[in-house]
Amino acid sequence: MSIELKPIWIYLENGIFLEAKSFGMEGTKTGEIVFNTSMSGYQEIMSDPSYAGQFIVFTMPEIGIVGTNDDDMESSTAHSCGMFVRSLSETPSNFRSTASISEFLKKHQSMGICDIDTRYLTKMIRDLGPKMMIASTEICDQEQLKSMLQASPRIEDVNYIEKVGTKESYLHVSGAWDADIQSYRKASHKLGKKIVAVDFGIKRNILNELCETGLEVEVIPHDFSATDIIERYKSGEIKGLFLSNGPGDPLILKKEAAEIAKLIEAKVPMFAICLGHQLLSIAHGHPTYKLKFGQHGGNHPVKNLATNVVEITAQNHNYNVPESVCAIAKVTHINLFDNTIEGLDYNDSPIFSVQHHPEASPGPHESKYIFEEFAKRL
Repeated sequence: MSIELKPIWIYLENGIFLEAKSFGMEGTKTGEIVFNTSMSGYQEIMSDPSYAGQFIVFTMPEIGIVGTNDDDMESSTAHSCGMFVRSLSETPSNFRSTASISEFLKKHQSMGICDIDTRYLTKMIRDLGPKMMIASTEICDQEQLKSMLQASPRIEDVNYIEKVGTKESYLHVSGAWDADIQSYRKASHKLGKKIVAVDFGIKRNILNELCETGLEVEVIPHDFSATDIIERYKSGEIKGLFLSNGPGDPLILKKEAAEIAKLIEAKVPMFAICLGHQLLSIAHGHPTYKLKFGQHGGNHPVKNLATNVVEITAQNHNYNVPESVCAIAKVTHINLFDNTIEGLDYNDSPIFSVQHHPEASPGPHESKYIFEEFAKRL
């Protein structure tokens, strides 16, 4: 199958102006450009709500080989603004594929940009950090694109969780993927314990792994009431709370951090991943900071300080918790690329969290034991 590749123009806030080819939706979009080093799983990455407001440069040079399918979605749509790829594979070759990557992007209103030097873009981001950018199949004038970009909000000024999270509470009913039956297992609830998961942009496979431990999982919107959660916990209806991953700058989520602080004071058992991990630090009085170019990929070595085992992990974040949090929590995991904090167990509190993604999807599965650890603590 061959598709028509149309011109697309890209302008970055540091003055770089590029022309490439478009294979996704047509139009104009602004966002922040980051790179991802994963070797596979482009569909899971594109449908991860944590990428809302971002364009992703894939360092894997060939994208599209396995096509796309409904089972590999991490949410209901593609939340990323678009993807940069060196070489587009237009004809998928996989028995599970139901649509090509170009059909997927057009369906979910996300841009596809190919025939561009992704090594150059990756090195630029590594050296200079993520940049705001604009891409357009409609406008080729550099000055007009520059003006439009300057008039657009920056990623740190947008509350993306209002756009990506659920609006209504629901029970999650599936467990992990079973390759033998080519389907997700049904949730068993074998532990007889119920938790609440706050949806800041939660990935489906996080919920699957929580259910796989035997927990019953109720998903609630981000604008939750701490008072309600505390009452449900004290009554014995729920055993704890999970704080999910999500997009954007955690410092913008002041209301959510204030509600989490109430849960901390009430000593509600909590486990958190990524954005949730960052919000716990903020709620404890230790604001996050932005990394130079973030951690995005499926090959990041993380050392478990309790076992001295090095786990290869999946990562997706631009922000990190500060060293000052060590005054109130024990560091359980560190990133061996840059020695940043990857896991915390809070002192005198039933609360722990990790920065990396133990559910992977995509990525290695070496950290899945963390979900079991949460279930054991309840």
